[in-house]
Amino acid sequence: MKTLAVIVLAMASLCFTNTTNPLTDAEREAAIKEMTSTRDRLLNTMANLSEEQLTYKASEDSWSIADCTEHIAVSENMIFDMLLATLEIQPDTAKRSEVNHSDEQILAMISDRSNKVKTSKAFEPTGKYGSHEAALENFKTKRDQHIEFIKNTQEDLRNRYQQVPFGTLDAYQILLFIAAHTERHVQQIEEIIADPGFPTE
Repeated sequence: MKTLAVIVLAMASLCFTNTTNPLTDAEREAAIKEMTSTRDRLLNTMANLSEEQLTYKASEDSWSIADCTEHIAVSENMIFDMLLATLEIQPDTAKRSEVNHSDEQILAMISDRSNKVKTSKAFEPTGKYGSHEAALENFKTKRDQHIEFIKNTQEDLRNRYQQVPFGTLDAYQILLFIAAHTERHVQQIEEIIADPGFPTE
């Protein structure tokens, strides 16, 4: 009888240590909203633009809309890979205090165009997709996959972490980072369109 009690306690302990903390309904809804709205903003902003408009540069060293699109597509893949890397590590509630920005701060900070940051070489547009259309299709496919991930994942995203230049994000905040990053470059595209030299058609 004593042996049976020990086994039961051991099993209970195992179940407890493996308990996951999936996203709340509110967290899923918020992330899906951000990912969906920024995708739609991007597509609507670029709708019906000509090749000349897509490749227009306000200056020799500035980006075109096509460059922005490629950068967004590359970032969509690489930043989500950061999230996947966190899933290879067991959740750790002890590190929760290292997360030094709220969800709202991440969304505001990343989308804020007043703070200009030069991207690293891995994220620079190089024409890797072959065309603007191919880059945009890659973005749309990946964004749809990432929205499905948010809808269905049962992973503990709040207690897994990733170091970034400005601090520590939890894995859920990486999703918000992706959405806010898209918004940031939608604003850049709007700036290009507003340039006095932007082609009218």
